[in-house]
Amino acid sequence: MDQLTITQLKQTAGDSPVTASVDVQLQSCITKTTKSGKPYLELVLADSIDQFTLKIWENLPQFKLAQDLPTESFLRLAGDWTQNQYGLDAQRWDFRPLTEREVADLLTGDPETSAQQKKDWETILQLTGDISDPRLHTLCQLFIEKHGLHFQRTAAARKNHHARRGGLVEHVAQMMRSAVAISSVYTDLNTDLLVSGVLFHDSGKMWENTYPETGFAQPFDIQGEMLGHIPLGIDLCGRLWSEMMQNAPKMWNDLYPLNDDVRIHLLHLIASHHGTYEFGSPTLPRTPEAIALHYIDNLDAKYEMFKQAYNAAPELAPGIQQKQFPLPANLVAPLASFPKSESSPVLKVEERVEPQTAPVLKDKPAVPKNPPVRENKKKELEIPELEDELQSQPFTGDLF
Repeated sequence: MDQLTITQLKQTAGDSPVTASVDVQLQSCITKTTKSGKPYLELVLADSIDQFTLKIWENLPQFKLAQDLPTESFLRLAGDWTQNQYGLDAQRWDFRPLTEREVADLLTGDPETSAQQKKDWETILQLTGDISDPRLHTLCQLFIEKHGLHFQRTAAARKNHHARRGGLVEHVAQMMRSAVAISSVYTDLNTDLLVSGVLFHDSGKMWENTYPETGFAQPFDIQGEMLGHIPLGIDLCGRLWSEMMQNAPKMWNDLYPLNDDVRIHLLHLIASHHGTYEFGSPTLPRTPEAIALHYIDNLDAKYEMFKQAYNAAPELAPGIQQKQFPLPANLVAPLASFPKSESSPVLKVEERVEPQTAPVLKDKPAVPKNPPVRENKKKELEIPELEDELQSQPFTGDLF
């Protein structure tokens, strides 16, 4: 019998039964009734990256056993699985508690996701370790030392993107890679500041979208509810900065840019990273690093949404899938990349045919290189362009 994750089970199961087992944690078990008054159970089951709802009818032997299960129990469900418009369903199935070893493996996550998050965490450690500015370098190391474990089990969101245990690590690492790549093109960007801003921009989500040490349900935190992750991130960064400066060497007082300037620019990146007031930023991006961080964040979030949507959205026609919130329209299958090889039909530089020079008509009068400007043309050059004149004055409703 195949051992699958919830995501793999959703991708595999269909009208025909698929025999498999899946390890999950019980998030909730609610007793409901049908229209005819018969009771049934609705179980919400989750693993490290996904969840699903399973109904247990009163006439099944699992009904009584499931009623007595404590919330957050770790279980292995095995049986024949199908899937329809209402979700996953099981036939000839049973469940048992997981062993301690199986629980530890489940909390680690599926092998692919676990390996990716380990690689991403190493990226974060490397790129923050490469920061040259001693203030930003020390601040990032202090954050990782104090909050690294908490950070590693936090999601980037509750629903839309990277909404899984450790999802924030994936999001931040990819943003850091993008920030470094973009800095190689826009060379005036302060890379140290940008990488530090990426680390801290969603740090407040440790109180908004975090997971407990032994669970897959995001609890609700009073600080996250009352303040939100942007004010919490500003507060956390400010407190860590104050703690760092208490033990800072005196030589930092002579560094340029000045300590206070570095601090306020970093806090601005956290405050403005949503880009607009209507999306929750208390201020708008006012520096190149701030606008770069905003677009890097938005790009990575949207890219992840597309990946999720391609896996989940129903097909409307060949190559077209149904719109998934919050993406703006139906999805179309992306164009495959052209294979790069030596046999690709691309002309080499020496093989390219240079365009022939257009023939000059003999009966056409030659045009001097610097033709004289007529008197009326000179006057035109001295008069401001109409478009510039219109732009420099307030619009009154009259075009002329």
